[in-house]
Amino acid sequence: MSSRLRRATTPGWLWAPFVLALFLTIGPIAGLLLNVPWAQLPDLLAEPEVQRSLGLSLGTAVLSTGVCVLLGVPVAVLMTRLRGTAVDLARGALLIPLVLSPVVSGLVLLFFWGRLGLFGSVLDTVGIRVGFSPAAVVIVQVFVSLPFFIVSVMTALAGIDEQLELSAATCGAAPGQILRYITVPLATPGIVVGTLLAFARSLGEYGATITFAGSIDGQTRTLPLQISLALNSARPEQALGVCLMLVAIYLVVLVAVRFAGRLAALWR
Repeated sequence: MSSRLRRATTPGWLWAPFVLALFLTIGPIAGLLLNVPWAQLPDLLAEPEVQRSLGLSLGTAVLSTGVCVLLGVPVAVLMTRLRGTAVDLARGALLIPLVLSPVVSGLVLLFFWGRLGLFGSVLDTVGIRVGFSPAAVVIVQVFVSLPFFIVSVMTALAGIDEQLELSAATCGAAPGQILRYITVPLATPGIVVGTLLAFARSLGEYGATITFAGSIDGQTRTLPLQISLALNSARPEQALGVCLMLVAIYLVVLVAVRFAGRLAALWR
């Protein structure tokens, strides 16, 4: 959009909410940066418990994101292909975690995967305990992140010209070939964005994790839980350092999302 057209079509009062939104968003981040003990930061982040939390967070977030990709792409394809009341209900069920509070998410996982839960009790009879383990962290992250991934991929799939797939089918291509060579490549930018969003959501999960998985050093204590522990242990300097670490990771993810968005524009 040219600058002349932008001035002609953009009301001046829009700047007021724009500036207020920036103030409400950037202000708290500036407050964090001004209070970070920069001189102590290397030592704080090198502490063993922080390094364990970092490794656990990155490892579980990568694993849960991989699960989201493996499950989410087929689900998104089906959700964009099928129609009907049952499909609408299934879509609503898959997106429920988007509106659940973190504590409620933790409780529903506990009542399903816990030792006395609906499915956890079955696993417990064969000696498999999910709760309070790294597996519990991954399950929590998949539960809260999968809807973000599915929505992103469904949006990308909705923008694909159906005539391309129909033409391929008319030429004799099998459904699997159409999916592999046409649908997925065209939806790749959306899949990339969804993957990054799922990773960021997994990395920042707190409420459901502490409710279902607990906070066990080296097992379930992710970076957000380490921040909470540091605050409760009267170590605000460590909490600030870990916060800064998370913010830095999120910035990298945001830059990657921005790059993926530009790729999507070029792709189409």
